[in-house]
Amino acid sequence: EELGQPNYAVPFLAPNATGKTILSGVNYASGGGGIMNATGRIFVNRIGMDVQIDYFSITRKEIDKLLGESKAKEYITKKSIFSITVGANDFLNNYLLPVLSIGARISQSPDSFIDDMITHFRAQLTRLYKMDARKFVIGNVGPIGCIPYQKTINQLNEDECVDLANKLALQYNARLKDLVAELNDNLPGATFVLANVYDLVSELIKNYKKYGFKTASRACCGNGGQFAGIIPCGPTSSMCSDRYKHVFWDPYHPSEAANLILAKQLLDGDNRYISPVNLRQLRDL
Repeated sequence: EELGQPNYAVPFLAPNATGKTILSGVNYASGGGGIMNATGRIFVNRIGMDVQIDYFSITRKEIDKLLGESKAKEYITKKSIFSITVGANDFLNNYLLPVLSIGARISQSPDSFIDDMITHFRAQLTRLYKMDARKFVIGNVGPIGCIPYQKTINQLNEDECVDLANKLALQYNARLKDLVAELNDNLPGATFVLANVYDLVSELIKNYKKYGFKTASRACCGNGGQFAGIIPCGPTSSMCSDRYKHVFWDPYHPSEAANLILAKQLLDGDNRYISPVNLRQLRDL
């Protein structure tokens, strides 16, 4: 909305994702999906990054048909922004999963798991580049040790976060920063912008009162434990009375009120939170 898009991106699998509609953008996101194909297997029907890019290749051909090849190429390279926020599930629903992941953790150190993630992600982003993607926004992994789900299952106090989860996120983020710099150097004409979600969300959690929130630990919608963090939001969940007072909407995700604050920083903020350029500058490149 803020960048002047008249319509929201349609979900790729929606029946109306056909014809000219796709020129306003397509959303390939999938709950529980990740960079690694094993991520989110407990959810069965999730769609990982590899398949999401397969789906984009279908859209890419459709745009050729709609606009003709040369106009389509210009449309994708100049007018399109590829927003990719992935990675948290690779830790939460893969490496850190209670029980299911113990095997992975015994056989694989955090370093080598993160190596695998970066290697996979590099290949995925390069594949998009080969299909003419040039403007990228890559979100790093937020402070996953501070989400209501992690606080609840680890029985922490309100102002505590899970050390291991946050350490993994920071370790991955440092490698991601290097990857983004490497891709900017090596893929001619592409601009990869890194969104520092970790620091943005940490700032909101730490100083939540300053931003008008009442809690940064309790989910607005969820059940179980002191932070409503065990059972995801669903039809039978208890709901808070004012979602705008919660940093977290459910056991995992920030609320809309929190997301608006994050979005403003990504649109117009400085390079503490988004670099080398912000989203408004990226659009105008």
